[in-house]
Amino acid sequence: MNTNQSFIDLEDQVAAHNYSPLPVVVNQADGIWVTDVEGDRYLDALSGYSALNFGHRHPDLVAAAKDQLDRSTLTSRAFYNDQLGPFCEALGQLVGKESILPMNTGAEAVETALKIARKWGYLKKNIPAGQAEIIVMDGNFHGRTTTIVSFSDDPEARDHYGPYTPGFKAVPYGDLDAIKAAITPNTAAVLLEPIQGEQGVQIPPADFLPGLRELCTEQNVLMIADEIQSGLGRTGTTLACVYENVEADMYTLGKALGGGIVPVSAVAANRDVMDVITPGTHGSTFGGNPLAAAVGHAVVKLLATGEFQKHAATLEEQFREGLSKHLGNGVVNVRVRGLWAGVDIDPELMTGKAACKELAKKGVLAKDTHGSTIRLAPPLTITSEELAIITDKLNEVIEDAQA
Repeated sequence: MNTNQSFIDLEDQVAAHNYSPLPVVVNQADGIWVTDVEGDRYLDALSGYSALNFGHRHPDLVAAAKDQLDRSTLTSRAFYNDQLGPFCEALGQLVGKESILPMNTGAEAVETALKIARKWGYLKKNIPAGQAEIIVMDGNFHGRTTTIVSFSDDPEARDHYGPYTPGFKAVPYGDLDAIKAAITPNTAAVLLEPIQGEQGVQIPPADFLPGLRELCTEQNVLMIADEIQSGLGRTGTTLACVYENVEADMYTLGKALGGGIVPVSAVAANRDVMDVITPGTHGSTFGGNPLAAAVGHAVVKLLATGEFQKHAATLEEQFREGLSKHLGNGVVNVRVRGLWAGVDIDPELMTGKAACKELAKKGVLAKDTHGSTIRLAPPLTITSEELAIITDKLNEVIEDAQA
């Protein structure tokens, strides 16, 4: 019989050690549940960092993929295909933008947005050649390309990858005054996550996003919202910015856009920004391929009903209440928006990784970050009863550690 350990040992021998996974080897997955090679079942409370917002193998998304697999999968953008136009139209309507530039991974979407912002700065704002600046936030996580890690302040992500790409200024997250002070005539854009997921679901002050929108408009600076983790229903609204009644100039989208089936990402913007990109100036062989577009379109159709956003918003208070049982006694802080939570465990009690290992023993999969913080992002298809399993099991872990 193949065991979890046999697969773990094999992967450790032949694959690069760029991850440190929990010792669970998933063999089958359906909805919010996964089963390992030994037959043990787990509730997936991570959802592939929001890539599985609709759970594993959602029937509508699987059907869209199977149907497209029987017809065509890749044309490259050298030719038109019959899936890309309808997908872009539907996605643009969903997020309120006129134009979509499809890519594959989230990091590619961010890189694309940075290129658009710089080119917009030169062509539309008349920034001197080579002088465009982009303001970013401390604690950011936008991917792992050389350019993106150049403006990361996470030593694990950044160290030993220099020389670093210039042109970025980092300011404290949520600090409008710091952003205002950092803006110069050469500032093309401000890039931020409306909620910082990798930092442990850090939610900015209530006046931050509206104030930033006003500041960017006043200073003729693009506001770029990285909604790759926070977007597409996770926060109880289609986009996290919508929760604050804010519209960014550009959105980067990914993860959930591929339905957990194929990598799909996109930049969404209006024509006055997007049209600085012209034929030959940016592209991707797989970006906008018919299989990705078909699955992405099916995702948009699910979100267009508003059902998933409403469900996440409805369960938010139950989630917060369940996670707050030990607040001040084993739990230092709890942050919840929709079906997305960061829980800071008392570091004197246990590390986040230790808590996640104990959770896995109790049949719940989650992921730690930054020492003692646990991130929870269950599929948006989860029921109230299933959500209670997550909070009950986490509370059991804390109580066991206190015993």
